[in-house]
Amino acid sequence: MSDGPTLSVGGGASGAGDGPVPAPRPPDDAGAWYAPDVVAQYEVSPGVVATIRETDDEFAYGVREPGLGPVDRAAMERIREHFTVVNRRRPLTREGTAERAAAGFEPKYRRALDRLIDASPAAWRRLTYHALCELRLLEASTPLALDDRIEVVDVGRGDDRVVVHTENYAPAQTDFDADARFVDRVAGERLRRYAVDFAGFDVPVVIYREHLLGSDQFSTKYAVLEPDLLPGDEQLIEECKERIWEANVEDVVEDRHAFVRERARQFLSRRLTARNTRAWVAATKYRLTTALAEYGLAVPPVDSRYATDRLDDLVYYVLRDYVGHGVLTIPIRDPSLEDVEANRVGERVKVIPRADELPVGRVPTNLAFDDETAFVNVVTQLAASDGTELSASRPSAKVNLEPPGVDETIRCAVALPVISEDGPHVSIRKQAGDAMTPVDLIDRDALSTELVSLLWMLYESHGVVLFSGPTGVGKTTLMNAHMPFVPYDDRPVSIDEGSREVRLPHETGISLTTRDHENEYKRVTMARLMTETNYLNPDVEVIAEINTPASFETFGETLNTGHGVIGTTHAEDVETLINRVIEQGLAPYLLREIDLVVFPHHVDGDRYVAEAVELLSEREYETLDGGTLPSGAVEKGGRTLYWNVVARRDTDGRFRVDYAHPHLDDGHRSLGFRLFHRLADASDREVEAVEAEFHRKHRYVQYLVQEGVTDFEALFGFVSDLRTDEAATVERARSGPGD
Repeated sequence: MSDGPTLSVGGGASGAGDGPVPAPRPPDDAGAWYAPDVVAQYEVSPGVVATIRETDDEFAYGVREPGLGPVDRAAMERIREHFTVVNRRRPLTREGTAERAAAGFEPKYRRALDRLIDASPAAWRRLTYHALCELRLLEASTPLALDDRIEVVDVGRGDDRVVVHTENYAPAQTDFDADARFVDRVAGERLRRYAVDFAGFDVPVVIYREHLLGSDQFSTKYAVLEPDLLPGDEQLIEECKERIWEANVEDVVEDRHAFVRERARQFLSRRLTARNTRAWVAATKYRLTTALAEYGLAVPPVDSRYATDRLDDLVYYVLRDYVGHGVLTIPIRDPSLEDVEANRVGERVKVIPRADELPVGRVPTNLAFDDETAFVNVVTQLAASDGTELSASRPSAKVNLEPPGVDETIRCAVALPVISEDGPHVSIRKQAGDAMTPVDLIDRDALSTELVSLLWMLYESHGVVLFSGPTGVGKTTLMNAHMPFVPYDDRPVSIDEGSREVRLPHETGISLTTRDHENEYKRVTMARLMTETNYLNPDVEVIAEINTPASFETFGETLNTGHGVIGTTHAEDVETLINRVIEQGLAPYLLREIDLVVFPHHVDGDRYVAEAVELLSEREYETLDGGTLPSGAVEKGGRTLYWNVVARRDTDGRFRVDYAHPHLDDGHRSLGFRLFHRLADASDREVEAVEAEFHRKHRYVQYLVQEGVTDFEALFGFVSDLRTDEAATVERARSGPGD
């Protein structure tokens, strides 16, 4: 229906917003529907009309719902009484409200309504509308949610009334109370809905945005739709958990999930049917009423207490607390999340969805730890999963987890109330299960094809590369994406705690890790790992998270060995990096051994490489060819350290690479990198040959982007084939698959 004035429909007493929409009047009446102050009138849903009027200083928004007479109101009382015990989960968003309104009542509800309501078809439509709003939708706020022309809802203007912003008219005053139930959901926009698997249960998850002013500071939210609990259920679940804990086990439990599930179902099935005499009588009455309803002798019951899936709902909570991680169970297992944070008791758990899934930043959830004991149990469980025992003498730890059924590597920082003011806290970082490739990153405009080609050369020639930036900017993702460029017959070795995040597709690769949480006589130190690494004869050493004094010491010692080094560290720019490295005790001259430092940024949900910098000696700095990107020097400790930007992302989002000369003999533009001179000296080649290799690799990168090679193993295979026989690999690529 158009926004122009139309004849209003419906009649009888008004519902919410009583009065703004008048009944039809004679054409010569000043209050008729075509009165000049009516600027829009349209049907929100069958029988529900919205009218927008122009007032002195703003607009007025009114709704007329199907009216209820005395007989109808008495029928509604019977409906309320009959459905008192029904479990009522309300929609979170406008889409959910519209879908549930369109679907109407489930068959078991409709059968009960058929017996409760004896009315004409018109009265039936009015009653079912109001019953649906009250029992299954958003009560009095439902009409606002059904109006898809409302874009923003304002409840913070201080006049106790809801103000709405529609597509064409804003602000518009309504007669809806600002503190009405569920008014915060009427403009909710569903962003994503999916299910997360846990122990055989598909638990729905909704990410939605509330277009609501004057309420919560967070507009986007994450909701786990766990099964609803009825009064007394929590006590029943605790009793079941206690019974399982005290049970005698004769054999070794190989499958914890199956063991807990079987014991829980046995106990709960007995307690649901015979918890006490009153429950038994109620169950008997329920079954008897159901049987009589089949013959038309009674109103069908709709009490969800004895629904067939009720047992499964209670078993889910027992499994969640015993073999999961309490309220964090679903967020930990949700592959769409990157971070999970629980800061204190009674506060909403926060999560960060992956930017490539949904770039919304940090959002609150509908989950919270209401009890400190339960929070402490989850914290100690997380630490114990990695072999760390938290206590008063060791109240915090950094641990790595790999829960069953979870593909991601999970890193946790956990702490007990000893060092946390408001109780325990948990901070979880989850690495994506599927490693990205350079093609994925190029498709996301995170870096350029030239920079990928340069990293390919450095990975292949055992160069020294650092990815530097704050936590969460994508350093490890960038490092791992290029690991297929390490030759297949080389031996990459990853060391330190961060080695669990390193993806090595090589049969020759190996990962070594420290175990600082073990006692001081048995722990594996970085010094011992260095000794072990030297005996392994590595070609490339990967040191993720070069942040501690021990890891910087390892980094310095590795530079002295001449092996290739790839790692990540925390520094936002080149000057900060130089200062931090020297403060950690690394000799300044060793910084000149670093071939390239890549600085990624994270801005408004986007992760991208901001610039790539080469560190130079004084002689190399003096021989720069005057490229188009900046260079500079930093004085530290009586020494001057030089650097040169080889690639940078401009403010308009485009990547610039330092082209210093207009042309070469082969038609390619020349690059003003000192890095090419280093590679030429290391391989006893001419600089022109190194640069020609760069352009050849650049063509291959462009081919990979064109063909969409986003599989990690497929990229590794292609690069390996190029090393085995480049001409045959090129010919196969030209022929295409299947030719």
